[in-house]
Amino acid sequence: MAVYGSSCSLAETGAAMTGTGQEASIRAAGVVVLDSPAEATERRFLAVHRPHRHDWSLPKGKVDPGETTPCTAVRECDEETGYRVVLGARLPSTHYVSGDAHKSVDYWVGHVRADEGFAPDEEVDEIRWVPVSEASAFLTYSDDAAIVRLAAGAPSTTPLIILRHAKAIKRGDFDGGDDADRPLSGRGRGEAKTLVNILDAYGIERVYSSPFKRCISTVSRFAKTIDTKIHLEPALGESGHESDPEATAARVRELLDSPAPTVLCTHRPVLPTVISSLGRSLGLTETAIHDDLSWDSRLAPGAMIVVHRERTDAGPRALAVEQHQLAR
Repeated sequence: MAVYGSSCSLAETGAAMTGTGQEASIRAAGVVVLDSPAEATERRFLAVHRPHRHDWSLPKGKVDPGETTPCTAVRECDEETGYRVVLGARLPSTHYVSGDAHKSVDYWVGHVRADEGFAPDEEVDEIRWVPVSEASAFLTYSDDAAIVRLAAGAPSTTPLIILRHAKAIKRGDFDGGDDADRPLSGRGRGEAKTLVNILDAYGIERVYSSPFKRCISTVSRFAKTIDTKIHLEPALGESGHESDPEATAARVRELLDSPAPTVLCTHRPVLPTVISSLGRSLGLTETAIHDDLSWDSRLAPGAMIVVHRERTDAGPRALAVEQHQLAR
């Protein structure tokens, strides 16, 4: 996973690794919530006080069974602080030993979407907005302070998500004449439901899909949730790609330039063209794409690649890239 501020690369396929190469027995996720620079003379971050640990830290918590880490980060921030956030760039993970357990915490930049009101409890009894320059002195743990400084220096980004459609019924089990009409399986419908919270965690606003039924069904529940239309893209479909792969590559380049938080839903055979086109447009070599697991196009059904794009005078740049698989 290519994260901002770190050269590490690790695709999230299930197990997280500690800094010593051991598998983390406890997985957690959190956010560095930053206020807008326009709201104060110095940018501030949100800290939480945990009475049972007598410390000041960042909003974070353990991953629930079947939950992806982006959803954990958003949920824990909401539960601990009352702030609902949208995830920005992926930050480096922290790794440490807690008793006999090896713990890994994934972090993102967080931007406030809504303030539902703080309610103190036994987990967090106080929250405070703290100037970034005071992070080292205020926070209990030096790793937290380092993550805050890194987040505060991160450029503004918007996400582009490349999504493989959820699990469809097998071709051999489909009685219809046109494969474009092959629907999601029961499991796939469940995956589409799970994807709603993941896509919402990144604040996706624009939805583009192959015109094939299984792709449309993968994103339709999410599109309905945020009250937006699905833009059908023949170039993202299997038949459109097969007949004119360069048209697919060209359309992906156009969508990369769009500043809106965007998801593209497509098919396994189309993904190599999509990834290659994105990589070249972002200035990456084929070797760099091949060597980085974050760009691996062999996505399972419902899996995604999230590209955090920074706008520059020379065009979009990938500030961070992450890959997420649904629980199997």
